[in-house]
Amino acid sequence: MPSLLKWSSLPVAGMVSELKFPVPWGHIAAKAWGSPQGRPVLCLHGWLDNANTFNRLIPLLPKDYYYMAMDFGGHGLSSHRPAGFPYHFLDYVSEIRRVTAALKWNRFTLMGHSLGGTVAGMFSCIFPEMVDKLILVESYGFFPAPQESDAWLNSKRKVIERLLSLEENKHQPPKIRSPQEALQRLLQANSHLTEESGRILLQRGATEVPGGLVYNRDMRALTHNHDSLTLEQCVSFLNKIQASVLMIIAQDGIFNPEAENMSQNFVKPLQEAFQSNLKHFQFAEVTGNHFVHLNEPEVVAGLINIFLKRDQSSKARL
Repeated sequence: MPSLLKWSSLPVAGMVSELKFPVPWGHIAAKAWGSPQGRPVLCLHGWLDNANTFNRLIPLLPKDYYYMAMDFGGHGLSSHRPAGFPYHFLDYVSEIRRVTAALKWNRFTLMGHSLGGTVAGMFSCIFPEMVDKLILVESYGFFPAPQESDAWLNSKRKVIERLLSLEENKHQPPKIRSPQEALQRLLQANSHLTEESGRILLQRGATEVPGGLVYNRDMRALTHNHDSLTLEQCVSFLNKIQASVLMIIAQDGIFNPEAENMSQNFVKPLQEAFQSNLKHFQFAEVTGNHFVHLNEPEVVAGLINIFLKRDQSSKARL
């Protein structure tokens, strides 16, 4: 496995360091809080976000842990995938294994927000012996494929057509925006973000160039390309999880009853499956929206602190 390269160390708010992990197409970037001798926690951001999504939460968590937040490929400061290939969901899962292999971590805690929670859930099924605790923030650990065959086919068609469209325009330079324009566009696309939270994500999600900023994210990552798993398969898979699980769902997040999205088709079955099939499962509903961990980290920090410090216990609702 490739060796770990630390490319800078910034003594900010209790020892924060920036890291790079070599991969065949470039590198996976990450940032870490605390001492490497602490108990390891790998933190996974949401779709089109980056490692900075944990900037305000991690300083509120126990100090005897080593928290590492990675940028998925094509996000944040990580390299883009090679030309000609879309981003597959399993790519993100495999990046966890690459990073933890470089770190020589055999057992650790996973904390994921949104897409990061879905990636963490799948990793915990494929490599159950490696994950001792699993923290899902605004995530049910899985994202089943559309039940309607036409919806599934259309989603795959969009992936292929978008990839070809981007390749046709590959010589077009990235759009340069002023810092304020870049922030406003980010906030318009993410109504759950506060302005402060948007600025935090933009610090890692954009690069300064003459004339303004350009977004770092790979445009190919904008198209969802999930694995084609049925709800029944997801329920079956979660039985493989050996970790104790904490699931935190925001009252005004993307899974709220008024949300008009396909997630409502699988929210209840997955929650019931976690509760009935896993021995160590805790569910917590909190005030806030989809970015509660970044907008109001104190709302979830206490729950996570208790969960990290507690030995494995039986099912509970926090």
